[in-house]
Amino acid sequence: MKPIRFLIAPLAALCAFAMSACATAPAHPPAALSAAAPDGAHPAGWTLAWSDEFDGAQLDRKKWVAETGGHGWGNKELQHYTDRPENVRVAGGMLVIEARRERHGGNDYTSARIKTAGLMEQMHGRFEARIKVPQGQGVWPAFWMLGANIQQVGWPRSGEIDIMENIGKEPAIVHGTVHGPGYSGDKAFGSPSPLERGIYADDFHVFAVEWERGEIRWYRDGMLYHTARPALVKGDWVFEHPFFVLLNLAVGGQWPGDPDSTTVLPQQMLVDYVRVYRRTPAQ
Repeated sequence: MKPIRFLIAPLAALCAFAMSACATAPAHPPAALSAAAPDGAHPAGWTLAWSDEFDGAQLDRKKWVAETGGHGWGNKELQHYTDRPENVRVAGGMLVIEARRERHGGNDYTSARIKTAGLMEQMHGRFEARIKVPQGQGVWPAFWMLGANIQQVGWPRSGEIDIMENIGKEPAIVHGTVHGPGYSGDKAFGSPSPLERGIYADDFHVFAVEWERGEIRWYRDGMLYHTARPALVKGDWVFEHPFFVLLNLAVGGQWPGDPDSTTVLPQQMLVDYVRVYRRTPAQ
């Protein structure tokens, strides 16, 4: 079951989205593969617009905002998100988001969730991160995006693009998904990307979407595995406006289920970098 990530009341009056504006095919049709760029290089056809390489001594607060609280986040999650270094820090050239079993703010677990809202919001582009996910029943890491207009129009009309989600009971599978009006929560439009061998927690992997007018494509380690277009979703296409990026590590919830006796905590989600590109103009 796909998660219902936000329960935010929409405004009474919502503007109808113009589907015809989204019907145009992308100017750069994708190949079957979109290779992840080596460190310091740009993927072909894209120009770097924003990045965090996590090379400093602490989280860059000019790039990220921490969200805090333990109210379940619309999914009956069990963690209390904090801004403490125990839960979110930069170390060894990595962002570390750590889920811990500890009582805090009325919750039995702690973790962290950060976003670029108000600091970096972009319409279209390539959004990419190199991540090593944690493992264990009830553990739920995610790299995703929300429409920057969420406070005005509510969810799911704001749109949600899940670049990567993994739940502990499926250690060899990640999911790429979009949520919008008519296709949110367990009716979201998504696809899994299973590994041929091993589990995702064994190593780092590069997760990306390439988002252009009328099309979003999902890649894992350069392999295309999912595509969304207006004609494929069962509702309004709400992906032609700026979005912001989020990284978080949830514990429990309606989709992954709760931790059990096999779950070892603490667990860490390690992020080597996050890079955001714009399409390079044609010469």
